[in-house]
Amino acid sequence: MIAVTGAAGFIGSNLVVGLNEARYRDLILVDDFSRPDRERYLADKQFSGKVDRREFPEWLRKNHRFVQMVLHIGARTDTTEFSWEVFRELNLDYSKEVCGRCVEFGLPLIYASSAATYGSGEHGYDDSHEIVPLLEPLNPYGRSKNEFDRWVLEQQRQPFFWAGLKFFNVYGPNEYHKGRMASVVFHAFNQIRETGEMKLFRSHRPDYGDGEQARDFIYIKDVVDVIIFLMENRPFSGLFNVGTGQASTFRDLATFTFRAMGKEPRISYIDTPEDIREKYQYFTEAKMDKLRDAGYDRNFTSLEEGTWDYVTDYLSKGEII
Repeated sequence: MIAVTGAAGFIGSNLVVGLNEARYRDLILVDDFSRPDRERYLADKQFSGKVDRREFPEWLRKNHRFVQMVLHIGARTDTTEFSWEVFRELNLDYSKEVCGRCVEFGLPLIYASSAATYGSGEHGYDDSHEIVPLLEPLNPYGRSKNEFDRWVLEQQRQPFFWAGLKFFNVYGPNEYHKGRMASVVFHAFNQIRETGEMKLFRSHRPDYGDGEQARDFIYIKDVVDVIIFLMENRPFSGLFNVGTGQASTFRDLATFTFRAMGKEPRISYIDTPEDIREKYQYFTEAKMDKLRDAGYDRNFTSLEEGTWDYVTDYLSKGEII
């Protein structure tokens, strides 16, 4: 049995699909299942049961003998929420409790960290453990993820196998519920469909032109593939970047979205909202050597290919995976 937290969310629901396709069907899905807008993500999926996230640590205490792995994907991910107490409770303290159960009962753990831990990138985007104490995330969400990474690394007793996955900019199906926090591809598609054009954030730094801000965008199907690889192979424990290793500009992303929609690009620029302007990342690019050294040798989907697949197979049809 495999326990998946955040199973009704974006990454979690895609992971359930990937596990089913890999013939893992004895799954326990963990989440807050009170939101009806996410129910359809789990329709027709194969699993053994559901557990409310608040009840999961105690459920694990009672049922650990039936569990082979915990995939802790669930988290509060809103980077525009600035209440530290929210993230301390939902991300940091809850993750400590889940990890503690895994140590207590000898269960391997894969959990969701984030590239938001890297802050403005002054220390680079290297998943080396040595730089974790030096990182200065730009928001409470990133801080909660980095503090949990630090906490795991400082523990004398850790799960016998664990992997903290620093997800970069993930996009793909099943993010209809995410609102403002949905991917840029999602917002680009909807804006182009409604207005015929795409507005990108203007650069507020002299070293970047408008639309030249760049991120490491990774397609959700590649993310799922990496998680299942680590789950099945368990090469060595540690933090792993999960990106492509290749940054792409927002202008390119918008252009690819227009192309997938069969439209000529019409791009203009607006000021970055003041509430996030000082905490806005202008560049991210994952260093992927550690995951490659662990034996992961598959090619990542290019942004052009991923955008085409996402737009034509899902967004244009209102489909889920």
